[in-house]
Amino acid sequence: MAEKKDIVVRAVRRDGRGKNDARRARRNGQVPVTMYGGAGEAVSALAELRDLAAILRSDTGRNTIFTLDVEGVEAAEVMFADRQIHPVRMRLIHADFKRLVKGEKIEATVPLRLIGEPIGVREQAGMLEQIVREVEIRCEPREIPEALEVDVTNLGVHEVLHVSDIPIGEGIEILEPPDTVIATVGVIKEEVVAVAPVEGEGLAEPEVIGKGKKEDEGEGPGAEEKEKEKEKK
Repeated sequence: MAEKKDIVVRAVRRDGRGKNDARRARRNGQVPVTMYGGAGEAVSALAELRDLAAILRSDTGRNTIFTLDVEGVEAAEVMFADRQIHPVRMRLIHADFKRLVKGEKIEATVPLRLIGEPIGVREQAGMLEQIVREVEIRCEPREIPEALEVDVTNLGVHEVLHVSDIPIGEGIEILEPPDTVIATVGVIKEEVVAVAPVEGEGLAEPEVIGKGKKEDEGEGPGAEEKEKEKEKK
């Protein structure tokens, strides 16, 4: 479950709104963030990159509940609602946080973890393939599981598991279509090996129908000259 870990991230109000201000903040090790939702107004702030990166690297990752304490604004429990990662440096460059309201359900993405070795792999030389690795759910923040686990032990060759087969706790709703395939066991295809011709045995030439037939019967090219020579003799 997404338990609160008494993590407090301190931030300062962000006055500038331009790209230059954002670049300057990032050079100083800060990340532009926005906090919204609940009864409060939206707040733009700057938080320390190292604090947010530590949360994202934790076991609960973006589903971690923590307190955002913005200078001059009432502190609030929040979770990551969205984030932007630099495509090259792979560093957090912007984040949106949603205030948590007691009793209000939120949507979250959680990993899907397959448990066990399928019978199709163990006894039928198959190969397990996981099609879906995370699913969208809706529940109260503190009910968000670290991962959803599915037992694949009894999965045979050519059999599949669907979203509807995922066991979930009370109060959790999976938002993916129930018939979505999440895992299957396929057959490992044998590689077809081409057989090279034996050395010295070339390919047989195709038979030419009637080859040399006209010459044999005296109807081929030069047949008339040959007859005249025979008469002289």
